[in-house]
Amino acid sequence: MNVYIVGRGAVGSFLGERLSAVGVNVTYAPRELEEVTRVDADVAIVAVKSYDTPAAIESLKRAIAVPGNCVFVSPQNGVGNEELLAAAFGERNIVAAALTVPVDRDRDGRVAAAKDGGLALAPLGGAAYNWLSATFQSAGISVKVCEDWRALKWSKLALNIVANASCAILNVLPNRLVQFEKIFTLEIRAIREVRDVMKALGLTPVDLPRYPVRALFAIASLPSPIARRVLAGRVASARGTKPPSLLLDLRSGRERTEVESLCGAVAVAGRAAGIPTPVNAVYARVLADIAQMPQLWAKYRERPEALLDEVYAEMKRAKARERGKHA
Repeated sequence: MNVYIVGRGAVGSFLGERLSAVGVNVTYAPRELEEVTRVDADVAIVAVKSYDTPAAIESLKRAIAVPGNCVFVSPQNGVGNEELLAAAFGERNIVAAALTVPVDRDRDGRVAAAKDGGLALAPLGGAAYNWLSATFQSAGISVKVCEDWRALKWSKLALNIVANASCAILNVLPNRLVQFEKIFTLEIRAIREVRDVMKALGLTPVDLPRYPVRALFAIASLPSPIARRVLAGRVASARGTKPPSLLLDLRSGRERTEVESLCGAVAVAGRAAGIPTPVNAVYARVLADIAQMPQLWAKYRERPEALLDEVYAEMKRAKARERGKHA
């Protein structure tokens, strides 16, 4: 089997190394488009940040000799990537994926992966792709096949927003975030917003390897003080001192982050469905502003009250809009 991987970060390297270890021929796309050459690939894995998906598609168009004979797998975070890939290569050839194996790089740049977690797969078209599941399983990756790819990606999104954007905006680690009682209550509100948007979209939460998403929604549905106590301990123990992805993006000086396909996507879908999403909307806006204007970060670093003020103001505006509709 020939696999072509666009993106050689932690996720792309992890999947490539696992597949190579069981005899799969793995080729990585070069960074520069003009360096891309034709390849015969059975599988193409898109392992780039969501905002780089359009560029990845251009590389794939140039690289994949026969796109109709290739399966395009997206283990990317956020929503919207599969739709772009389907528009370029056809829905039947796309498989949505969610990787729940914690992957990072050690000090020497080598991929370091946890032993738990796995890979959830959901084809967009009618094909089963059992051989694809078997290939990943042979590489030592636990695989779960799901029927509803949208539910799969939104369920992973629910996990990705927890202690992510808020940590980035405040420039704190998860074990510090849980100590801000009012801010962590916002985290619970953010999860509820995802739950409500998914319900409006007709999507049923999907439990992922290592992560029971349905239990997450059930806990978030409890009274806030109880939900906060239950989730705070879990977040602190599971993520602790590990910087979340959006915080890493800001610290590295990126002018753009994946917040648009995470919190931003929740806000966009909420507006379309008439579901209030003030927390996710503010997180997306503030984080995008900080990425574009790093000097703005000083307003929020270790200052939870500044972020709370932004969210409360948005809640007031949302209520005013609702009153205006019924006036």
